[in-house]
Amino acid sequence: MERTTLRRRALVAGTATVAVGALAVAGLTGVASAGPAGTTAPPVSADSLSPGLLAAMERDLGLDADEARGRIAQEQRAAALAAGLEKSLGASFAGARVSGEKATLTVSTTDASETARITGAGARAEVVGHSLDRLEGVKKSLDKAALKKAPADVPVWYVDVAANRVVVNAATTAAGTAFLKAAKVDGSLVTVARSAEQPRTFADIRGGDAYYMNGSGRCSVGFSVTRGTQNGFATAGHCGRVGTTTNGVNQQAQGTFQGSTFPGRDIAWVATNANWTPRPLVNGYGRGDVTVAGSTAAVVGASVCRSGSTTGWHCGTIQQLNTSVTYPEGTISGVTRTSVCAEPGDSGGSYISGNQAQGVTSGGSGNCSSGGTTYFQPINPLLQAYGLTLVTSGGGTPTDPPTTTPPTTPPGGTWAVGTAYAAGATVTYGGATYRCLQAHTAQPGWTPADVPALWQRV
Repeated sequence: MERTTLRRRALVAGTATVAVGALAVAGLTGVASAGPAGTTAPPVSADSLSPGLLAAMERDLGLDADEARGRIAQEQRAAALAAGLEKSLGASFAGARVSGEKATLTVSTTDASETARITGAGARAEVVGHSLDRLEGVKKSLDKAALKKAPADVPVWYVDVAANRVVVNAATTAAGTAFLKAAKVDGSLVTVARSAEQPRTFADIRGGDAYYMNGSGRCSVGFSVTRGTQNGFATAGHCGRVGTTTNGVNQQAQGTFQGSTFPGRDIAWVATNANWTPRPLVNGYGRGDVTVAGSTAAVVGASVCRSGSTTGWHCGTIQQLNTSVTYPEGTISGVTRTSVCAEPGDSGGSYISGNQAQGVTSGGSGNCSSGGTTYFQPINPLLQAYGLTLVTSGGGTPTDPPTTTPPTTPPGGTWAVGTAYAAGATVTYGGATYRCLQAHTAQPGWTPADVPALWQRV
């Protein structure tokens, strides 16, 4: 058996030599003999790293651009060298890691006679008691047990090559021990570490992204919202009833419809679980996400863009406000008519003008090949209906007063938010009289003094 093992190792070593040679031909010259561990590698080309990545490395690692390029080059060199040594060491390989500012490579082995091979290649050698294959075998047993039944209070486990052990992080020692027992693993190779860690997936709530209802139909997120400490998003009422569950764009559990009205109106909101973080963004589908700063309603003729999970990003103009439209399911009122196209699956998605949220996609006619007409439910009435706050970048909230010079006469009179006004109707506001120019339902910020497209002073 010993002789067979030696033959196999020699064969692996020979194969590794060929592999390293091929890497050198491909442009990784020096991989097999990188020089003393810690030798500074040539810096990475300035054009090969994005400014964003370099800025993040400076922020998080304290490295300037030149240091970051040098660090990455050294780490790439170390990775290639470690791969070659893993092949040549065979069964004695026990892992590799880099450390320090110069990304010095350390390669572990269970065979002391292999240290010369490691140092000769340009890495630091370390002799340990357990091979990587053995430790990974223990972890595979833990993984298999977890597939049958997820362990309680055991959030993380892994092979720690620096410690040369398998580490199980658990809320209590008893929980970790129970997991080892269920997996029937050799406890002498495992360290149970107490940990308060509570891992979760990370995902953002972003306008225009897809979500799925009860594991079947698909709609689109309108805008990120909050209700007190509860996060969520606004969307269309016809997408789900109260109690309908949703999965997000990544098909992970997301939330539940808390409020929904359809027909009559087409509004809804979904409360999301702690794995979803609300962002003041609308998906630009390859053209750059748009940041939401507020929800000042645009007037007729204004440009408006829509984001949805079927057709992405499309723009047009506002044609009419306070429109009523009849669908097969019934009539809805108070929607805004636009020349923007949409298709099934875009429902609930974001309408935005500049950086101001406008509403959520309701429905329409036509498509994005031949063109169409669509309607959106204005966002401000939706927010008011459910007591929601729009998540913004700090550019104002739906209930902020208009940033105009206060009138000398205190605002007041017969004009009121939520009232439906017909063309020709007159109101008083701030001591003056105004005539309605276009039929609409008054919304916050649409005061007669501030929206000349809707009101004319008489």
